[in-house]
Amino acid sequence: MNVREIDHIVLTVTNVEKSLRFYHEVFDMPILTFDGDRKAVLCGKQKINFQLVDHPHEPVANKPTPGSADLCIVVKDKLPEVINHLKSYYVNIIEGPVQKTGAHGKLTSVYVRDPDNNLIEISNY
Repeated sequence: MNVREIDHIVLTVTNVEKSLRFYHEVFDMPILTFDGDRKAVLCGKQKINFQLVDHPHEPVANKPTPGSADLCIVVKDKLPEVINHLKSYYVNIIEGPVQKTGAHGKLTSVYVRDPDNNLIEISNY
């Protein structure tokens, strides 16, 4: 098998509109509608789908739980600019800047949480 990339992930959330607003406004991710009324945001070349905890779309993960995801988003901006941007949206930085190792080498990261307490690492190389 020759794997090319991850196409999408699914976040289980308590409020789809609140999650859409957060990812769209804070990270400037375009909102997508697909399969009728399903919602997602575009994150680079990948998609983040949102499903309600009490109305999951089949097939579903074994234990779809809000707040259980840990994502790393790579940005082009320098981290001081990222930190100022996050502060302008009243997003609390829970850790960082710190040095980490990503898929392509060393990176610098800050950590925040989304409305469902998923851990979001914001990084640049």
